[in-house]
Amino acid sequence: MRARVGHIGSALSIAEIVAVLFGETMRLPGTDDPSRDRFILSKGHAVLALYAALHLKGILSRAELATYCRDGSLLGAHPEHGLRGVDFSTGSLGHGLASGAGVALAARLAGARYRAFVLVSDAECNEGSLWEAVMFAAHHRLSNLVAVVDDNGQQAMGRTRDIMDLSPLAEKWRAFGWEAREVDGHSPAELRAALRGAGGGEGRPRAVVARTISGKGVSFMEGKVDWHYLPLTAELYAQARKEVEAAS
Repeated sequence: MRARVGHIGSALSIAEIVAVLFGETMRLPGTDDPSRDRFILSKGHAVLALYAALHLKGILSRAELATYCRDGSLLGAHPEHGLRGVDFSTGSLGHGLASGAGVALAARLAGARYRAFVLVSDAECNEGSLWEAVMFAAHHRLSNLVAVVDDNGQQAMGRTRDIMDLSPLAEKWRAFGWEAREVDGHSPAELRAALRGAGGGEGRPRAVVARTISGKGVSFMEGKVDWHYLPLTAELYAQARKEVEAAS
């Protein structure tokens, strides 16, 4: 609220996804350990969810969180790789999966066991560069690469189906040679099941298409395109916090 920066709806869209990845799925996330799994938030504008995860993992302090979007802070509106726990700067949509494919291939060439998890938006699937990375990963059988698609059905300028219809999305990933699963992106149980064993062994890269709602948990934000950008007033912040806490 103090920063007067938007993208809150996007962050709420991926809250459960990030929680399951950082809390239960990835090995040593956010650390400097060479064997850690790498995480790339390709939809970098949802970085508030990542900052919250890094705080809960003890990597960012509450005082550091309070510097969000202030002059000189590394906690910007998109991830910066100079910040602890962030491996890649992102925000130019459609490019994060290519970085993840490079990470996965590097791990294979080095004989390492770490995996790459990339969180992309459904709107990024409008980008040709993403599908180039999809083809590359399938060709090289990068089974240590996992893409989670935040399929909330909207983007900055409207509904995804109206701007460029992607349905059926999971079928497109399968057609390009990936294993693809569809889940409720707000169900930790379904996310756990879809991510269990992901990125290990031989085979194909895995895509988890997570059906979500932008602004999930806040009545006046849910499914509203305007909340891709709008900042919170003090009154709306109080209401949003009350609703989120009541649902916890």
